[in-house]
Amino acid sequence: MAFVLAIIGRPNVGKSTLFNRLVGKRLALVDDTPGVTRDLREGEAALGDLQFRVIDTAGLEEADAESLTGRMRALSERAIGMADACLFLIDGRAGVLPQDAAFAELLRRRGADVILAVNKAEGRAGEEAVLDAWRLGFGEPLGISAEHGEGMGELYAALAPRVDAEAARETPRGEKPVQVAVLGRPNAGKSTLVNALLGEERLLTGPEAGITRDAISVHMDWDGLPIRMFDTAGLRRKAKVQDKLEKLSVADALRAVKFAEVVVLLADVQHPFEAQDLKLADLAEREGRAVVIAVSKWDLAKDRQGRLKALREQFEAAVPQLKGAPVVPVSAVTGEGLDKLRAAVLKARKVWETRLPTAKLNQWLAEMVSAHPPPAPSGRRIRLRYMTQAKARPPTFVVFGPKAEDLAESYKRFLVNGLRRDFGMEGTPIRLLWRKGENPYAGKAGRRGRNARLAARKGS
Repeated sequence: MAFVLAIIGRPNVGKSTLFNRLVGKRLALVDDTPGVTRDLREGEAALGDLQFRVIDTAGLEEADAESLTGRMRALSERAIGMADACLFLIDGRAGVLPQDAAFAELLRRRGADVILAVNKAEGRAGEEAVLDAWRLGFGEPLGISAEHGEGMGELYAALAPRVDAEAARETPRGEKPVQVAVLGRPNAGKSTLVNALLGEERLLTGPEAGITRDAISVHMDWDGLPIRMFDTAGLRRKAKVQDKLEKLSVADALRAVKFAEVVVLLADVQHPFEAQDLKLADLAEREGRAVVIAVSKWDLAKDRQGRLKALREQFEAAVPQLKGAPVVPVSAVTGEGLDKLRAAVLKARKVWETRLPTAKLNQWLAEMVSAHPPPAPSGRRIRLRYMTQAKARPPTFVVFGPKAEDLAESYKRFLVNGLRRDFGMEGTPIRLLWRKGENPYAGKAGRRGRNARLAARKGS
């Protein structure tokens, strides 16, 4: 396992800004509002030649254990146990506050390996805060500026021996993880589902809608399968999204879809396939991602067999471009359906990566055209001469023929549905492109034949 560094501290001391600098991209949401970060966010960090994992945490605050703030604190304390070392960050402009001293005592009780850093340490006030931080009892504090990149050399010097020691024990990496994004409306149970798959309360959950703000990436072993799973913020209708932080959360969730290979769309069994659910399915299809439908809170469903059949029919009627997408009932409370969800994700990715031989495609095209010839606009029938697969992920095919681009949309759908049915590509987006002209290889063969004949004549 790679060395893991957790960034710990009060709200608004600059933890997410430092996290973004270490991972080299704007992964964590940053705003002047305290408490923007709620979940644990992990990322692959680099500092010089050091490679390690870093965890951004919610701000440590004194609060009732059952409150949202208290549950956020519990997650941050969990990160202390997950990490090889903690970077304890304080605010150089505010100086050492009583809360900082209380959290320093917490870290000591946990026996954590602590690197103390004073952020926003520019100027005289920052220098004084660095001197004052000695009294926290963690040795020499580092004066840094996460925003401006100052003090990164000192941080490198503190981390290098720790990272090198862990690297000596690190085992070789296995296969590349499957990228899975969980989408859904607010309160559909996305974080609860991910926690159930992880087997621990890694993500913040509760009755409040909109708890998750960032698209949280977690690495997990799902019954032997390496997975990188993105838990995203609940997505509402665009007209309802007015708050600045919610807009940032929505953008973060949409970015997670672009990273994903498989999108798990989580629909609430009590309110399934509302307009926003269908828009999310359409979004995943437009982005070319494999789609699996998970119906949450299945432990509350009645007449299960009939209900499942009706849900499948309802989804296929509403989103025909994803006809055949697996619909898997799950319950994060009882664990029901989680094994079937894993199988559906694996199958969806395999279909998404489908590659078909050109000869087989052209035999299929000839049979389709023979059984149902293309229409004849202006009295001249369009001839489809050749077909090949341009790429997978998602399956993308190119059809060549004079005026092929003039085919009616209904005939294009006929061919796409045929591909889906005859080659077992249910539930995955299929792209069909059209190009003018003949078989692109026919000209090469013809030229080779003419050249051979000319050579024969010269020889005689």
